Order: sequence, then C-alpha cells, then structure tokens
Amino acid sequence: MELKLIVALVDDDRTDAVIEAGRTAGATGATVITSVRGEGLEPESTFFGLELTAKRDVVLFVVAAARARAILESIRDTARFESESGAGIAFQLDIENAVGLNTQLPAILGGEPTE
Repeated sequence: MELKLIVALVDDDRTDAVIEAGRTAGATGATVITSVRGEGLEPESTFFGLELTAKRDVVLFVVAAARARAILESIRDTARFESESGAGIAFQLDIENAVGLNTQLPAILGGEPTE
C-alpha cells in the first residue's frame, strides 16, 4: 500500500473549495486543523499588537500515491497558489506506515466509497 499525505495551508475562506478540489481529483476525505498562524517572507501588519491576518487552516489528505500528483495540482489550481502571493502552499509527504485505515483503505486505494 503506497500512500501519501497531502498538506495544504490555506486561508479559511478557501478551505471548502480546497477540500472539494481534492475530492474531485480522487481524495476520499480530509482532516482540517483550524485557526493556525504562519508568516511568509513579509511580516504581517499589526494594529496595537493585534494581528490583521486572515485565519488559516491546515487541510490533510491521506491519498493513494498514484493519485497524489493529480490531487495536489487540483488543489494548487483551485487555491491559486501559483498566481496569488500569500495564497498558501501545499506539499506531499510519503507515508511509511499507517494504522486505523482498515475501513477506509478500499476507498482510498480503489476510489470507491466504503459503507
């Protein structure tokens, strides 16, 4: 079983679109970690010590390795990572071992939803 973890860091107003893009390209689900903070090349502005940055989310997809690139590209295009500065980033990592996927593995590897 070859699996990849796709990690997308996006503004929270784009989270639903990124999840839908992942699903359309073959992901079977996602986990969202909300309200994370980060800083790019340019420090964000503050107003009396309060940050003026938008909320960001981390979206995690466990996907079949064979579908990973297509899913990553779909997320990239939907979130406009390549065309808008500060839109976010996405990357994939190899998953060496995983447990707790027995009920989902047929869907992840075969693309068919499990019941």
